[in-house]
Amino acid sequence: MKYALLCYNDEAAVFSWTKEEDDAVMARLNVVHEKWEKAGKLKPSIRLLPTSAATTLRKKDNEVLDGPYAETKEQLLGFYIIEVESLEEGLQFARELTAANPGGAYELRPIMIYNEGAR
Repeated sequence: MKYALLCYNDEAAVFSWTKEEDDAVMARLNVVHEKWEKAGKLKPSIRLLPTSAATTLRKKDNEVLDGPYAETKEQLLGFYIIEVESLEEGLQFARELTAANPGGAYELRPIMIYNEGAR
């Protein structure tokens, strides 16, 4: 089954990291990434820019807003696409990410590919 693993954290904290702090977190995450990639379970991974770079289109009134749609304490900072045998296996990946990059939350949501897009 394919899952989107959504990564939430306090973006003010994450984007205030020095280059050295960010590089250290990414190095720890890369250890986890390599393991799951070698197993053929890690698909595309996306790191989003800060919500200050977001533009939102409100469907109801066709209003375009600068910034994110919702005011929340933690923001969606990125996501992984994984293909695993079970929810438990997906949770194991999330636990390994948490050990490498504590704070925030990881949400696993089953996905269905409805348009594979250009390859």
